[in-house]
Amino acid sequence: MDLAYIPSPSTGVIDLGPIPLRGYAFCIIIGVFVAVWFGNKRWVARGGRSGTVADIAVWAVPFGLVGGRLYHVITDYQLYFSEGENWVDAFKIWQGGLGIWGAIALGAVGAWIGCRRRGIPLPAWADALAPGIALAQACGRWGNWFNQELYGKATDLPWALKISEGPNRVAGTYHPTFLYESLWCIGVALLVIWADRRFKLGHGRAFALYVAAYCAGRGWIEYMRVDEAHHILGLRLNVWTALIVFVLAVVYIVISAKVRPGREEIVEPGAAEDAAAAEDAGDAKGDAAAESANDAEGDADKRDADQGDADQGPKGDGDAEPTDAARTPEKNGAAEAAKNG
Repeated sequence: MDLAYIPSPSTGVIDLGPIPLRGYAFCIIIGVFVAVWFGNKRWVARGGRSGTVADIAVWAVPFGLVGGRLYHVITDYQLYFSEGENWVDAFKIWQGGLGIWGAIALGAVGAWIGCRRRGIPLPAWADALAPGIALAQACGRWGNWFNQELYGKATDLPWALKISEGPNRVAGTYHPTFLYESLWCIGVALLVIWADRRFKLGHGRAFALYVAAYCAGRGWIEYMRVDEAHHILGLRLNVWTALIVFVLAVVYIVISAKVRPGREEIVEPGAAEDAAAAEDAGDAKGDAAAESANDAEGDADKRDADQGDADQGPKGDGDAEPTDAARTPEKNGAAEAAKNG
């Protein structure tokens, strides 16, 4: 008897009238927004313009979705082109099936096109976006939970994932590999953020660190999975892919650090000038406001002085100060009496 486990949703689709809201697609969309939002913050901090990351993502995201789907369909072609299967299902991306390797590879092509159009170095843009991509993967992996797919070996651990009976799956409790990878991706994002601040990574090295760290985790997580996959020399295809890409990423970090040490000083032409112009405009506006305040204060002082003069009023004959005779009538009377006596 299982005392504790992670339940799976009874359905991955919620119908809002005629519109189906699919959990898998919802997780992917959330991941894209997180990547663009966080990438924009990092890009601005590096000296770029706000909004540039989103403009380039317009190219990168569609290419990445197509690349991810192509990788999945090619490496798992038997699911769509073998006897008894319907090849049209290859286009039903909402049913799950995106290969991160193809998504990153073809997404990079789209990003290169967007960067070239803006005159921006792709490595700098990739460095800014790297932690955001890891966080996007952490969000996207929960789409597998909605679809009850890509789980690991059977287990009775308290955090086991309960899978219900369905097509190509047997009811039971299994390792929640989607959760393992989601948590690993969050750790990768934190690692890249820390290393980038500590070592001032540039020229694509922050992105390469993300790739290497992700592959290190994907290797052992992939080894736990029990879904159908092609094997080479006893290892799943994605394990081999993770190993090869990990080595390439590490080699890139080492060579890049020697050939192009340091970090790019300018990541987006014209961004620094725009920031300076905005700062000058702000200073000019502040000076004008201060001058206006001083003028207003001077006018108020003048009005106060004029009001004081009006209250005092002019001195006429009727307001003349009294003489000594008027002030001391008794004294004057006594003197007159002594004189007469």
